[in-house]
Amino acid sequence: MMKGMMLKGLGITLLTGLMSNAALAHDPIFGVGPHVLFKNGFEAAAEIETKKNDDEKEQALALEVTYGLTGDWAVGVDLPYEFRKEGSDSSSGNGDVSLFTKYRFWRRDSLGLQESAAVLLKVVTDTAARNKTPALDKGTTDTILGLAYGYEGRKWYRWASVRYRFNGKNTAGVDRGDRILLDFVGGLRPTPTGYLEPDTVWLLELNGEYGQRANLNGVALSNTGGTEWFVSPGIFWTKRNFAIKAGVQIPVYHKLNGIQKESDYRAKMVFEWHL
Repeated sequence: MMKGMMLKGLGITLLTGLMSNAALAHDPIFGVGPHVLFKNGFEAAAEIETKKNDDEKEQALALEVTYGLTGDWAVGVDLPYEFRKEGSDSSSGNGDVSLFTKYRFWRRDSLGLQESAAVLLKVVTDTAARNKTPALDKGTTDTILGLAYGYEGRKWYRWASVRYRFNGKNTAGVDRGDRILLDFVGGLRPTPTGYLEPDTVWLLELNGEYGQRANLNGVALSNTGGTEWFVSPGIFWTKRNFAIKAGVQIPVYHKLNGIQKESDYRAKMVFEWHL
């Protein structure tokens, strides 16, 4: 009897571990989650992003590499290449390199379920200035602080996050105004699968952005700042240590100050490989 209880307990432990490992591979598409890598693990991700505001169109290709310092702490770098077009004018070049880190400070596991929370820091450098392309040069280094929560089960997922972006004063003397980003995400796995099988999770995100007015020498600039909200359906497909996620942001609310071009849409696709 004692042996049977031990085997049953071991089976539950192994099942919990497999379920937790499957859940850990997921994060939102446009928001952020508390997911971190295992110790000494590597994640390479190729990202394609596009967005359109009236006659302005921006596209970016990026390589993101993440390393697990511990089972709760990861660091990484984001290397983008950007394309921008406004009317008949176009430009392209290396974008701003970003350095980031995430630390998971809380985690609770149960059978088929994991809840966790993490803090994150991202520094967006001003390296695009080297291109000597005004359209790509924001003229300052920015910093993003964030907090993320995740509930990851065998069937249902939910995430919530808040990020505050400290935008610096650029070389023209313009204080670009800070931004707040809010994300609420739900996910559904229609058919629970094993680790070795292909797995699909459908996502629906609500993403909000609030920007303060920029100012020059203490005078607020009228055509800056404001609020936008997006509803963002997406899909997350994984097979073992490889994943594809894709989604589109559909604007549902605008309240921008002055005369600004509202967002038409944004889209993103990511290919991830865990090593």
